Amino acid sequence: MSQKTLQWLQAWMQAGWLRRLDVSLAAQLLRLDPQASPPLLVATALLAHMEGRGHTCLPLQQLLQAPAAWLAWPAQAVQGEQGLQALWAHMPATVSAWQQALQSSVLRHVDAPDEGQPLVLGGSPEEPLLYLRRYAAYEQRVGQGLRTRALERLPVDEVLAAEWLGRLFGPPPQDTDWQRLACAVALRAPLAVITGGPGTGKTYTAARLLALQLALHPGPAPLRVALAAPTGKAAARLKQSINAALVSLKDKVPLELLDLEQLIKTMPPARTLHALLGARPDTRRFKHHAANPLDVDVLMVDEASMVHLEMMDNLLAALPSKARLILLGDKDQLSSVEAGAVLGDVCRHAAQGLYDADTAAMAQRVSGQNLPAHCLATGAAPVLAQVTVMLRHSKRFEGAIGALAQAVNLGDAKAARAVLAAGQEDVASLQTHQPQTVCNLALDAAWGWKDYAALVRQGAPAGEGYQAWALQVLQAFDRMRVLCAVREGAWGVQGLNDAIEKALAQHAGLPVAAGEWYAGRPVMVLRNDAQAGVFNGDVGVALPAQDGKGLRVCFAEGEALRSVAVMRLPDVQTAFAMTVHKSQGSEFAHTVLVLPPGGGEVLSRELVYTGITRARQRLTLVEAEAGLLEAALVRPSARASGLGQWWG
Repeated sequence: MSQKTLQWLQAWMQAGWLRRLDVSLAAQLLRLDPQASPPLLVATALLAHMEGRGHTCLPLQQLLQAPAAWLAWPAQAVQGEQGLQALWAHMPATVSAWQQALQSSVLRHVDAPDEGQPLVLGGSPEEPLLYLRRYAAYEQRVGQGLRTRALERLPVDEVLAAEWLGRLFGPPPQDTDWQRLACAVALRAPLAVITGGPGTGKTYTAARLLALQLALHPGPAPLRVALAAPTGKAAARLKQSINAALVSLKDKVPLELLDLEQLIKTMPPARTLHALLGARPDTRRFKHHAANPLDVDVLMVDEASMVHLEMMDNLLAALPSKARLILLGDKDQLSSVEAGAVLGDVCRHAAQGLYDADTAAMAQRVSGQNLPAHCLATGAAPVLAQVTVMLRHSKRFEGAIGALAQAVNLGDAKAARAVLAAGQEDVASLQTHQPQTVCNLALDAAWGWKDYAALVRQGAPAGEGYQAWALQVLQAFDRMRVLCAVREGAWGVQGLNDAIEKALAQHAGLPVAAGEWYAGRPVMVLRNDAQAGVFNGDVGVALPAQDGKGLRVCFAEGEALRSVAVMRLPDVQTAFAMTVHKSQGSEFAHTVLVLPPGGGEVLSRELVYTGITRARQRLTLVEAEAGLLEAALVRPSARASGLGQWWG
């Protein structure tokens, strides 16, 4: 029966419903344990499939009740003659029967000694979770690490903290100032989580929190601060935003009390998490770990929704126990490409608050404000809720873009359509079967890339104007971006990049050459290269070198310009269009969000929300067929995880 089960799984692989890796893992377990039951082989293949889709475990209860929803397979994969339901007739009918069928020498219970078994059964008897061994270990360490940090209480001079919050924010307002409350709550423990949508002031709050911690730092050694983010682009934006917010505080804080200028000068550049931890080629290990920790007192990580489970495990291991970890991010954005949704798990109670009496009392003493009654816990209060604050008022998204983002976040398709139909200047909606429509948007004189192409065609001015011209080109390119849900096909990254490139060459004079490289080619870096100073997600534009010798890819770092020879960048892709995932941490004046035909299986509520919130001034939603927005909004992208069991 086991061999027949493998043949069934191989048929699913040939149909494209499973990967070769998924079936190979099941076959390997059968070699390790010839007595492995058919349910174990099926569960193993599906677990590997789920891990490839970003889940950290296989929830047996949900799989038994609604397999199609969790596997995201097409109808024929579930209901056909060779589909899941046909095989399910030979599988256990209850969760307890599944648990019995999974018993094997290759599986252990999460509480049992680790003897190298590749599978681990965790969760609870009512809701068992099946893990690959390393993900069970990641989840256990991350869950314990975050819980320990959330429970520890650091000494706080509350009177002095209250005085400083008055200087940094002014008198307490009548309405709830969540930014002020976030700073107060963040002083309690060596873990603080600040979440909120675009425009809610996460980095504005974080800068004041840094100034507050500097003011309260006892010394005599200086406060060691590190800034980090998952991508180079997000790291650069974090540093720029923090610096700008600190500069704006200088008028409020007397120099003799706090030297903010010195903080700005001494704070090192923000780095990617890989660079911060010391990534090494050809290994998953980092330079910094428990035996060689980071030399920091405060670590601030932006765009934390993009931090996957394994990276969070490495980060917590490398962080000194007394160092403060501040996580910033939007809990409603897409999770990381790799497995795990740590910020989503951490912030699952953020909207409700659920603060206990101790948290509320401390927040009132330090901030001078009472937490709203509806945010107080009436029963047992979750551990991580006591160190988490959700910022709730957006100052950037007050128009149609904000209204659309809110409707999408709530899954309200009717309200979203009403916003799109209202004819507001900052939001437009197109339904078309022609990818050429996206090229027409790229050629638009007001919101497209015509100015960018003209600047490239014009070339650098003679004399000292090269840097100003190059920065102008980069700014003109960043004015617009096309965001895709898929990579392949005419409506994907590859197809639209080719089409836009040709359209700009034919109609805007972009000097596209026959070879791969040409002046004006925008590229995204796909691999970290510390020696070249570029990291995965960095976006630049190839331009003639200042000395006229060849092409160099120019990157903007605030008002500074950095360039790398094109020969140093073998792993890049053209970047007129990029996936929504790759756009996280970036903003564009005009964002074109493309929903592909037949995209119901790849679209999700979080993907659409993330794409919308990349738009700073204008959003154009392009649907390749009717009903794609509605299809996305009924599919929230829940990820299977057991992290919540560690903090309630």
